[in-house]
Amino acid sequence: MLIHSLSAVLSAFLASLVEVVEAFTIVLAVGVTHGWRPALTGTAAGLVVLAALVAVVGPLVGAVPLSALQGVVGLLLLLFGMRWLRKAVLRAAGRIPLHDEEAAFAHERRLLTGRPALAAGTAAFQAVVLEGVEVVFIVVAVGAGRGLLGAASLGAAAAAALVLAAGMVLHKPLSLVPENTLKFIVGVMLSAFGTFWLGEAVGAAWPGTDFALLPMALGFLLAAIVGVRVAELRE
Repeated sequence: MLIHSLSAVLSAFLASLVEVVEAFTIVLAVGVTHGWRPALTGTAAGLVVLAALVAVVGPLVGAVPLSALQGVVGLLLLLFGMRWLRKAVLRAAGRIPLHDEEAAFAHERRLLTGRPALAAGTAAFQAVVLEGVEVVFIVVAVGAGRGLLGAASLGAAAAAALVLAAGMVLHKPLSLVPENTLKFIVGVMLSAFGTFWLGEAVGAAWPGTDFALLPMALGFLLAAIVGVRVAELRE
């Protein structure tokens, strides 16, 4: 159970760190371009929407039979993780550009220049909601199957607090956060979780129970490394 709890916290923390950093970049661009009132108003409205979503989803998750929950969440988590991993592999191989927060910040500022404050606040709202929905999904997905929603939520909250603290101190995009590496790692971890849940949903008896997550993650990692090499050779 300990390995599963630690994996849930770490997965939620790393995935949330990436999403919150990306949302912060847009909110920062709004604040710098149009002032902090529309930026904070849009952010607050987005957080209210996310809180409402959690309030609705939480009880629904508890009402779903465990086997059905593990099957649905496992499939979605595997697809979600593989999507992250595919993009991470292509970035590592140089097939698509690496994500650059400084460039994203400059791009957002260009888009916001000349737009009314309401539109800027809406941009902050959309960023918080869109990135936040992914955080909510990841927290529910990695925590629901074994009653670890609290642990996964703790990991997500820690990531949000860390980004907020760093943002308040630096007042600039958090480009030092190794997002591309984190997305690679998170893609591996989410794919492993998805495989684990799908197996449990169909009654698979994993050797070592929760410790089976470790070789699963290692398998996805090795496959991704091979994928990077193959993608490099195909250039």
